[in-house]
Amino acid sequence: MADKEQGKEQKTKSKECCGYPLSIFFIVVNEFCERFSYYGMRTVLVLYFRYFLRWDDDLATTIYHTFVALCYLTPILGAIIADSWLGKFKTIVYLSIVYTIGQAVMAVSAIHDITDENHDGTPDNMTLHVALSMVGLLLIAFGTGGIKPCVAAFGGDQFEDHQEKQRSTFFSIFYLSINAGSLLSTVITPILRAQECGINSQQKCYPLAFGVPAALMAVALLVFILGSSMYVKAAPKGNIMLEVCKCIGFAIKNRFKHRSSSYPKREHWMDWAEEKYDKLLIAQVKMVVKVLFLYIPLPMFWALFDQQGSRWTLQATTMNGNFGFFTVQPDQMQTVNPILILAMVPVVDNLIYPLIKKCGLNFTPLKKMTAGMFLAALAFVAAALVQIQIDQTLPSFPSASEAQVKLLNLENSTLSISLNGQSEEIPAFQSYGYTTLNTDKMELSFGNQSQSYDLLKGDRQTLLLTATRVEAWSEDSNTKPEQGSNDIRFVNGYGSELNVKSGSKNIGNVGRFKFSNYTQFPEGTTTFIISGLAAGELCQYSINLGFGSSYTLFIPSTFKFGNECASTIKQIEDIKPNTIHMAWQIPQYFLMTCGEVVFSVTGLEFSYSQAPKNMKSVLQAGWLLTTAMGNIIVLIVAEVGQLPEQWAEYVLFASLLLCVCIIFSGMAHYYTYIDPSEIEEQFSEYDPDDKNRKQLEMNTDAVHASDNEKTNPNEIKQTKI
Repeated sequence: MADKEQGKEQKTKSKECCGYPLSIFFIVVNEFCERFSYYGMRTVLVLYFRYFLRWDDDLATTIYHTFVALCYLTPILGAIIADSWLGKFKTIVYLSIVYTIGQAVMAVSAIHDITDENHDGTPDNMTLHVALSMVGLLLIAFGTGGIKPCVAAFGGDQFEDHQEKQRSTFFSIFYLSINAGSLLSTVITPILRAQECGINSQQKCYPLAFGVPAALMAVALLVFILGSSMYVKAAPKGNIMLEVCKCIGFAIKNRFKHRSSSYPKREHWMDWAEEKYDKLLIAQVKMVVKVLFLYIPLPMFWALFDQQGSRWTLQATTMNGNFGFFTVQPDQMQTVNPILILAMVPVVDNLIYPLIKKCGLNFTPLKKMTAGMFLAALAFVAAALVQIQIDQTLPSFPSASEAQVKLLNLENSTLSISLNGQSEEIPAFQSYGYTTLNTDKMELSFGNQSQSYDLLKGDRQTLLLTATRVEAWSEDSNTKPEQGSNDIRFVNGYGSELNVKSGSKNIGNVGRFKFSNYTQFPEGTTTFIISGLAAGELCQYSINLGFGSSYTLFIPSTFKFGNECASTIKQIEDIKPNTIHMAWQIPQYFLMTCGEVVFSVTGLEFSYSQAPKNMKSVLQAGWLLTTAMGNIIVLIVAEVGQLPEQWAEYVLFASLLLCVCIIFSGMAHYYTYIDPSEIEEQFSEYDPDDKNRKQLEMNTDAVHASDNEKTNPNEIKQTKI
């Protein structure tokens, strides 16, 4: 029945244009939109966890890498569904629907207004947002992972045997669409996230940052379905991965069954499967197992590589993203990787490798992979050095047993005070502090008067002083402003109430000797309009803001409305802006990208060259599994390590990868390269009635990644898994 269906489906040939099936246009557009959707959502994901759901860095990193791990575990399930039951076309359609729903749920989960009953920009029912987010991510992981092994192979199915050249070109275009979708989404979605939106209150626009990828996924699904009548749809014929797993399982079971018997020893443990499976299949499984054994150390590389989207993005939030002509958002730094990959692949292929060859060095594939691991470790050393520099610029906030106090002089003359017995002078309209005190009491003296004040331990406080007393005090910000924003507040030392606003943000009325609340503003020039009680009393004041700073803008008693009003306003720095530039992340991205080029690209080429023709899918599944396991390693280290300093965690990961690098180099030294075709020729004669052999031949055509073997190395190098 399956054979009949296949014959019927194969007769429905796609229309051609310039020798290419017209159907591949729909597949390429589908892949571009899907990759835009996936990478766009993933780019802003860790910041969504950190700043919308209000998780700490460790939990945000943990959930992020759990999601990525699931995305690389589900391809195995998708391949089994496609090859065993539904076929590639139906699998792509059904799982794309699941995928689209997941993206839509993520967009809805980020709408803060649905639970913001107080209209203050803070979701009231965070449980609902978390629940929707987790449901959305599970659907996305199942959808993107499930279709991952199907789309490229389905595109290859559209070509006939005599169109090998066109098929090769298709894969180049296909992988180019992957990188184009990834690059564009990594640039665009951070811009969308940085916008402010909302019905009742203005917040970072995560609904838009998730909504656009959701719309692109819907477009991807629609485009793919529109080409349905043109596709060549091969019927499912059985999954070679299941066959391999059964063969391995039988060999292990049979070996333990006869471990204490008088059976003669066999040369290889897989030979214990000879009672049920033919020798060709066993020989092919041996080749696959040999490569899979080399995969064991590889997850450690991916544990470092995938932190570009988590730890490195969080690191960028504490840096200065002003590049002069443009401003880079923290999550946009991830674009450095795809840009460098497109630049580095031809350089490495056409310059570095030939140069090494001319020097007479035998730079084998496994040696290249070892070098890639070493470069990734160096990238994390570079990240640790950058983190040390960042930590030195961060303010020192009070511990749980300390209090920090800043004193602001409201008088137009120098104020002499005694703070806990220590005499200080504060110039007119200036501040003194922050002073760290290891007590919850503060003794403050003004001339002959002395007063005791209660302090809040673990907090920063600012006190407004006149010549005789403390007029007011406030709790200050105890953390760096989030996402590179700047906290601004006003203090009114003027004789009457003032109103302050900036654009659509109304800071509100500020009474005499009162503080306004902190309001967040982005990097750049911000202009405030200060108005008084009388008509025509207006003052325009501008401040140039960096990233992550906090300022108190003090309006003194000498303030007068008019052209010179702005010059009298005092700018008091509570928290310094970020001073380490994001450009310092480029070396670590460069090292990591170089490591990816010589590790990932070479690993794919090596795996394909060392595997039998009909078992490329098995190694593809194994390769994706190493990525999933790498993300699981991040979870373990993030939860178990609990290192107090982020730079120490970077060093830990670098050290672990160096140890794995040494182990892998030892494994590579003893590895013997093989030619699978020569080994398969030794088993070329077989019984034509052998059921296992027939099943093997049937499975050969069903391998979901088998068409990839027809691409050349340069095509594989462009892919972003």
